[in-house]
Amino acid sequence: MNERLKVLSGTAHKELAHSICENLGVALGSATVETFPDGETYVQINENIRGRDVYIVQPTCPPANQNLMELLIMVDAVRRASADRITAVLPFFGYARQDRKDKPRVPITAKLVANLMVAAGVNRVLTMDLHAGQIQGFFDIPVDHLYAAPVLIKAIRERGIEDLVVVSPDVGGIKMCHSYAKTLGAPLAIVAKNRISADEVEALSVIGEVRGKNVLLIDDLTESAGTLTAAAKLLSEHGAKNIYAAVSHAVLSDRGRERLAASPIIEIFATNSVPQARGPKVTTLSIAALLGEAIRRIHSDESVTSLFDIRG
Repeated sequence: MNERLKVLSGTAHKELAHSICENLGVALGSATVETFPDGETYVQINENIRGRDVYIVQPTCPPANQNLMELLIMVDAVRRASADRITAVLPFFGYARQDRKDKPRVPITAKLVANLMVAAGVNRVLTMDLHAGQIQGFFDIPVDHLYAAPVLIKAIRERGIEDLVVVSPDVGGIKMCHSYAKTLGAPLAIVAKNRISADEVEALSVIGEVRGKNVLLIDDLTESAGTLTAAAKLLSEHGAKNIYAAVSHAVLSDRGRERLAASPIIEIFATNSVPQARGPKVTTLSIAALLGEAIRRIHSDESVTSLFDIRG
């Protein structure tokens, strides 16, 4: 690998950063990232990066504000150390759900975060499965938007699940679920839901035939697992057999893990885009090879288009 390439990591997910470097055949760059007693973040890059092509791996998962500030401060440190190009590698883009004004007098925080990153000195963004694809347009710099589908579909196929129905746990996920259903050669069903609060969801009805079928719930993000578990309960009541789930970002809280453990879901496939993707019933799948290949191609000025293919 070209010696101009340098991969750095904040504290958000060093395990993933090390795995990416293993796939690239390079050593993870040395950087000191610490928190002062008053909560301020301190960063020092411990090696020469002048003229280098630098990639900073830092999902902005919980604690989102801490990890975001770490990223911004690292970018500033790298820029001031005369790096040639700075790419923010965000396997998970926090604040993505705040992408529009859905109530009076609320911010569009996803756009604010994009502005902050550009102002700090980011030249390019590499991310995966944004909650809303339109967020790419919030940046005035190139954005490479990868999909977790090939990794998830490969694992699902290896299970050899028969009589499978792909289910969207809400109306908003129909487009993504249709892509999974088409690739897996399975029919599509939908669960209609009503959100009661931030972590309470009521599943209302099932559109499609699931009785006597194995079902696969697809979602881009789960935190409290309210949507998935409410949908799984309703599907079970409608006669579904084995219930699986696949999510790109399992940003699971303790409550989310408890809900999954008590739910009819027998296995949930999730990528390691965040360190919170763990717990009972969770099968964690690595995206290090996918991100590593994307970094290699970007560094070599090669096309990354084929990596956007959803087919496993």
